[in-house]
Parts: sequence; C-alpha cells; structure tokens
Amino acid sequence: MRGKFFEVLEDMAQEYSDIYLLTADLGFKLFDSFKSKYAERFFDIGIAESNMIGVAAGLSLSGKNVYCYSIIPFLTMRAYEQVRVDIAYHNLNIKLVGVGGGFTYGLEGFTHFGIEDLALMRSLPNMTVVIPADPKEAEQLAKVSYEYPSPLYIRLGKTGEPAIHSGNPHFKIGKGIVLSEGEDIAIFAIGNMVYLAKQAVDILRKNGLTVTLVNMHTVKPLDKPLVNECASMHEAIFTIEEHSIIGGLGSAVAEVLSESSYGGVFKRIGIPEKLENFVGNAEYQRERYGLTAEKVAQKILNMLRMEIWVGK
Repeated sequence: MRGKFFEVLEDMAQEYSDIYLLTADLGFKLFDSFKSKYAERFFDIGIAESNMIGVAAGLSLSGKNVYCYSIIPFLTMRAYEQVRVDIAYHNLNIKLVGVGGGFTYGLEGFTHFGIEDLALMRSLPNMTVVIPADPKEAEQLAKVSYEYPSPLYIRLGKTGEPAIHSGNPHFKIGKGIVLSEGEDIAIFAIGNMVYLAKQAVDILRKNGLTVTLVNMHTVKPLDKPLVNECASMHEAIFTIEEHSIIGGLGSAVAEVLSESSYGGVFKRIGIPEKLENFVGNAEYQRERYGLTAEKVAQKILNMLRMEIWVGK
C-alpha cells in the first residue's frame, strides 16, 4: 500500500506543482525518485516530528498541499500537540501519512506499535481518518486526497498486503464498501483486517451463517447511515481492527449503535488494553492476540452460542 500510494503521489506532483512532501528521517529508498525529480518540494526534517508538523503548517498557510510521512507512533503521538494546535484547530490542508499500522513493526517493540492512533486522531476537530484495505484503495485514496480540503490522517501498513479488489473500487471518503451481503450477522473491518475478515466469513459460512461484510475504510466521518442500515437488518454486529478496542473502529460503531438503541449482539474484536510481555513479528503478535481468521471466526461463533443464537 505504501509504495502504491507514493507512486501515485509522485505522478500527481508532475501535474500539481503545489504538492510538497515532508519526512522525518524515513523512507529514503521510497522517496529517491520523488526527491530526484522535485528536490525543491521534498524536505527531510530529520528526527524532529514536531518540527515537521510546524513546517508543514507554515507551508500549508502559504498555499501548499502538504503530505507528511513517518512511522505511526512518531507521527501521531510524539507530535500530537503540534498536530492538534497547528493543523487540526486551524483546519489546514495537510495529509498525515502514517506507516506501520497495528503490529507491523512488531519486532521493534511497543515503542513502534501503531495501536492507539485511531483513538487519538478521531478525537481531533476537523480531522478525517482513513485506513485503506489494499493497494487499489491506497491508489484511489492518493488521488482523492489532493482535493480534500481538511486535515487527513491516512493509516497504512507497509508492503505486501493482499488485494481485496480485482478492479478499481468505488472509493469515497466517508462511505463504507459492502463486500458481501448476508442475513445473519454483519461485520465491519478496516485496513489489513478486511482480508482477514473475508477469510473468517468463509469459515462462518461453513458453519451455516450468512454474513454482511463491510470495509469501513473511513473511521471519521463514520458512515452512520450504513451502520444503522446494518443494525436494522442484523441481530448481531462485530467489528474487527488491528487497534486497541478502545477508541477505534469498535468504539465508533458502538457510539452509533448506542444512540440508535440497538438491541442486538455487539462485540469489538481487536487488541486488548493491557498488552502481554512478549516480543515477536507481526504475524506472531496477531496470533497471540487472536487476530487470525480462524480465531476471529471462533470468537464470533462462541459469542453467538452464548447468546443461544447459532443453530436456532
């Protein structure tokens, strides 16, 4: 996803001379081509993320269309005050592109985990939060991001994400994409968890359940009409995310369901608040925290059996 996003951005920079790209001492090979073509519009600010946000704000106020890139915890947490004060409250046209969602940088430990970023970013005024699910969506998002007039936080994985779409998706910020329709339960997923959710749906079908699967790529503004539509048609709803269960997709969907007095089963599937004391790569971390297709499907089946739901 990361490579495709910046490949499209580089192509756009040829047409739009107001595109500026800032990085905080990262992405050297990734940006070699952009830098060689548009050196006057590329700035490596160094390991100084807060300063990068300040520079981006100044460029934006001067009429530039600015993209800032860094690893998620450094972009959204180390520079949080500057993002809040310099960008969000001023409603500036700046795109924050964070790489390493969830456990992508698992071997580096919790300093590099991107598991609280959605909670932080969606709490900010004027901030839009988008998590593409595959390279095709990242490509579409890069194209629409240029015209987007307000602060935009884009959460990416890294490389090698499997395709969700065979062709170009109808990607619109703020509108979820229904990938399958069923009568029994609804699942909302984001980012790399969309592919996992598709695999889990196959397992659930073998257990006699039909599933509506929604790729809810925009967490803010959330597609409330789609959530309410699913609530009116399904007796059970689940959310899946590689993020803390506090403040992310599950919380956003829960807010809508509670305000609409939803009476069905609802469960957030994600990363618990308290992490365990172990180190491992992303796949290992996901396995330990139950974020595999098999374990997610089993959690859903167990939850429904507790509600005396399956096999009735």
